[in-house]
Amino acid sequence: MKENILYLECSAGISGDMAVAALLDLGADRQVLMKSLNSLPLSGYSIEIKNVFKSGIRACDFNVILEHDNHDHDMKYLHNHVSSVPTANDSGIPSHCATGHDDNNSIHQHEHISEQAHGHEHTPEHSQAHGHQHHHDARNLNDIVQIIQSGDLTDGARQLAIDIFRIIAEAEANVHGKKVEEVHFHEVGAVDSIVDIVAFAVCFDNLHPDRVIVSPLTDGTGQIRCQHGLIPVPVPAVTAIVQQHEIPLKISSVEGELVTPTGAAIAAALYNGEKLPAEFRIEKIGFGAGKRDYATAGFLRAMLLEAESDDTHDTILTLETNIDDCTGEALSYTMQQLLDAGALDVFFIPICMKKNRPAQLLKVICKPESRKTMESIIFRNTTTIGIRFQELNRTKLERKIIALETPWGMADVKCCYYGDETYYYPENDSVCRLAQKNKMGFSEMYNLIQMYAREHAAYF
Repeated sequence: MKENILYLECSAGISGDMAVAALLDLGADRQVLMKSLNSLPLSGYSIEIKNVFKSGIRACDFNVILEHDNHDHDMKYLHNHVSSVPTANDSGIPSHCATGHDDNNSIHQHEHISEQAHGHEHTPEHSQAHGHQHHHDARNLNDIVQIIQSGDLTDGARQLAIDIFRIIAEAEANVHGKKVEEVHFHEVGAVDSIVDIVAFAVCFDNLHPDRVIVSPLTDGTGQIRCQHGLIPVPVPAVTAIVQQHEIPLKISSVEGELVTPTGAAIAAALYNGEKLPAEFRIEKIGFGAGKRDYATAGFLRAMLLEAESDDTHDTILTLETNIDDCTGEALSYTMQQLLDAGALDVFFIPICMKKNRPAQLLKVICKPESRKTMESIIFRNTTTIGIRFQELNRTKLERKIIALETPWGMADVKCCYYGDETYYYPENDSVCRLAQKNKMGFSEMYNLIQMYAREHAAYF
């Protein structure tokens, strides 16, 4: 079975506007995007979408034009070539830091192609109807969630946008030692981020890939200015996000901020630790332009891929530890806790350790992003003081479980697909229940259900 995969190549960084532009360049519907943005109770900005050239390559540029400048593209301001340092806003959170100002990387203003799309016409009547007081208030996460929820978005786009903003808020709370509900986003910068994040969520939902692969994030070095003063690159919110979500990060020699908090949050919301398939066909390529002038390719490349193989490939972890001084009851409880937390499999192997002590080798198979959870359960419930882990590539069959009405009762059957072949495996609990109900042996009941599923495959 073929898969449509979205691949985000972040070798030159990632920001919100770059990500939106890349998806638009892949073919996300602009009318759907503008309709969704226009439905938000938000003002103080307009939208411009155009083609630009970066390093001789045509790229899409998604530009949120604010009524009041937030210094986001002022390279002298960002890199300390000014004499005065602005003060923090009323919330105590720097505007740049708290909103994750996007519009990353460079934009060379030559050979603009004449395609433009404009967003709201923000009249005073529009602002008054939505009850906005421009540029004087700060918004917390709940305020932003209400704005997103009030828009005319699909359920998938709405949830993705909220998830991305929550990741940013949690990172800012971590950096500034506050609770999430205490983090406030300065109004001017928040408009920029809300539009970028909602736009990305709408475009992603419109493309609707089967799965997503995100490359390691590449950031720069040095320092950049925010309203508290100079902060190091990668900026603290970015490092908090990549730490919390275990996203690989590379540091380049480029002096400047290549990864913004919004870009990192988008990656975190989509990242699952998977690698590119061994073979694939490139269906479409999109380039999303950045705007800051750094010594790197100033675009995010996105690709829509079709996996060549009918098999599904992913990456898993195996965790293992030797335990020789733990009760059977504790080990049994640990196994159940691991399975309940999402482990793909858990098992014990009897071994003999030093001093000829009988022991158990505990092995856990899990997704890479679940490693910390699994380790916490093992350390908390067993006597081990060390856990080994290894990353492995896995080929798995596409599968689904169907509820099948059989002459003997309802049975759950796992259907697995390999090429043109389908394999049917009745679930153990169903077999046991129906074997007891029909006074049959386990093997007899299993074979009857399996045969019935195979004969009636055309009906499900």
